[in-house]
Amino acid sequence: MKLRHPLAWRLAYHVPNGGHRHKATAAKLKAQGVKAGVPDISIALARGGHHGLYIEFKATPPHDADVASSQKEWLCALVEQGYKAVVCRGMKEAMAVIDDYLAQPATEVVSA
Repeated sequence: MKLRHPLAWRLAYHVPNGGHRHKATAAKLKAQGVKAGVPDISIALARGGHHGLYIEFKATPPHDADVASSQKEWLCALVEQGYKAVVCRGMKEAMAVIDDYLAQPATEVVSA
């Protein structure tokens, strides 16, 4: 993505919520605002009438997993707020989603 979409790369970030942590570390992160279910990647570029793009990554078979209820809740809430929020199984699918999203016209921002 860095070479194909440099602006998107600059405005993209990863939310490192997943993984196993020591209980004390997990408690500290939770106190700092870490929340279960937040999608893995966000691209803060408005395209195609959306405010931005969120991607929840899942592995491809045979190592795939179901989408957790907390993840589904986040994705639905983001869609309700005008974001494109999707689950991608693997990097190939994610790049196709990103390419398609970024090919859409910029969302018009109207100031009050």
